[in-house]
Amino acid sequence: MSALDKLFETSGTKLIGYVPAGFPTIDDAKEIIKAMVAGGVDAIEVGFPYSDPVMDGPTIQAAADLSLANGTTASDVMETLKFAANLAPAVIMSYWNPIEKYGVDKFASDMAAAGGSGTITPDLTFDEAEKWLNACQNNSINPIFVIAPSTQDVRLEKILASCGGFVYAASLMGVTGARSKISNAAEMLVNRARKFTKLPIAVGLGVSTPEQAAEVAKYADGVIVGSAFINAVQNAANFDEGLAAVKKLAQELKSGITG
Repeated sequence: MSALDKLFETSGTKLIGYVPAGFPTIDDAKEIIKAMVAGGVDAIEVGFPYSDPVMDGPTIQAAADLSLANGTTASDVMETLKFAANLAPAVIMSYWNPIEKYGVDKFASDMAAAGGSGTITPDLTFDEAEKWLNACQNNSINPIFVIAPSTQDVRLEKILASCGGFVYAASLMGVTGARSKISNAAEMLVNRARKFTKLPIAVGLGVSTPEQAAEVAKYADGVIVGSAFINAVQNAANFDEGLAAVKKLAQELKSGITG
């Protein structure tokens, strides 16, 4: 059983924070992770920076671009994962191309060695995931798939049968990014998914305020926040103020979730 599985066995909706490895530098990403956990984030999602992030909006794309410009490597991603996993349950969010380039079996084994609990693969369909699922099973890590409001029930059931750790429910059809409100499609999707799985379901895409986190916590087991944390760093006058803003945001989001 992974650290992530153990986390979701405890009561209450969990707060999951996202940051790309290497943003704004390799060492600074680790400081952001520390600030998130200090503020109450329950689990960390380490982004594997990629040049064609089809699911990500402009905020995360810009952060990934900066990370790549810094020369962040796959080894740096694994190092960041290991750092995060020493503080909280941690997963990697990666598009399929970097995993395939790294080597499917090696990626899974290196993730496990780093203490990672699983990988979110937003552009990998379950139909093409046999090799990846085998690698995950062999290394006792969780394959986390993304479902969307457009996913039909027949396909939803098959995707959920392949998931582990938790299910990533996209709150809307679109890309990541802070939004003024959360679509009611998210709650409908979670309710549909619960017909086919007993796995925890975490909602991402668009959550950025305590009020939104509280809303999602009413029906989901996890709240995923990424762009808002990156904005907190980017909008600060300096990095130290950015870290303080990250911790404060985490505290506010956690307060929204726990009431």
